[in-house]
Amino acid sequence: MVTPIIHHVSAINRDAEKTYEFYHGVLGLNLHLKTVNQDDTAMYHLFFSDTEGRPGTEFTLFEMKSGVDRKFGTNAIDCTAFAVPTTNSLVFWEARLNERGYFNCEIENYNDSHILHFEDPDGVQLALVPVETTEQTYGQPTQAIPLEHAIVGLHSVHLRVRYAKATEAVLTELFNLEVTNRFENRTVLSRPNALFNQEIHLIEDKNAPLEVMGSGGTHHVALSVKDEAELKVIDEKVRERNFLNSGIKDREFFKSTYFREANGILIEVATEEGQLSKRSQAENFADQPLYLPSFLEPRRESIESNLKHN
Repeated sequence: MVTPIIHHVSAINRDAEKTYEFYHGVLGLNLHLKTVNQDDTAMYHLFFSDTEGRPGTEFTLFEMKSGVDRKFGTNAIDCTAFAVPTTNSLVFWEARLNERGYFNCEIENYNDSHILHFEDPDGVQLALVPVETTEQTYGQPTQAIPLEHAIVGLHSVHLRVRYAKATEAVLTELFNLEVTNRFENRTVLSRPNALFNQEIHLIEDKNAPLEVMGSGGTHHVALSVKDEAELKVIDEKVRERNFLNSGIKDREFFKSTYFREANGILIEVATEEGQLSKRSQAENFADQPLYLPSFLEPRRESIESNLKHN
């Protein structure tokens, strides 16, 4: 059975409308949900995913209008890579990014495959990796992006850490991942039948200073579990290891727990149950409906007012 390793990834940008213009207008991703950060309702939280909101396709962004910019460092989520259908798709995307003036590193050989690194307007580090075959078509064509090159979901997250063995132990012991490759200062982990051949890459870096989180940074990665029963098992293992953790939270979209592993990376563990249901969409960001979970709905008027004046 094909299942995701990575449920979703969440990054931070300055301006929700400009974020929408890049991720939807340039990358062709579907804005599945326009909502708020449930812990800070003055902050937009945008969910980009396939049209069904399936785990493994979700990339979310928080709007942080003030505060510092992210400063490069270790013990951080270094890069998020999206899956595209073929190596030829990388050629298409390199040309598309160049035409629009977005920074990219050109197509490189990497991990017995190829990769195209680029960044969004706020400096969030992204990449594209060809998966060559997918069992099901997840991509959505637009007028400018044919289906044969459309982004289909998440391929990998790349974690830069001081002590790779410590993070490797967490991923193998708690999530049953396996080491599939080691090269240079990198370790690649995956498991059989992962959706989009998903992987987690560990980059050992003991020399860089610690990352300063801020706008342009990637806040956390969510790993996927089937249901609440599996979530409770992970939650218990996290507690046994005395990792700083949140306990299980009901986000309405799914249930999840958060913890910081040995190198301080923030990991969310989220259930595949409770997938996001499709919301009505408008063409412009301002006209997109604001969805609120049921427990925030009574505060809609004040939440919308705060968003408008921030």
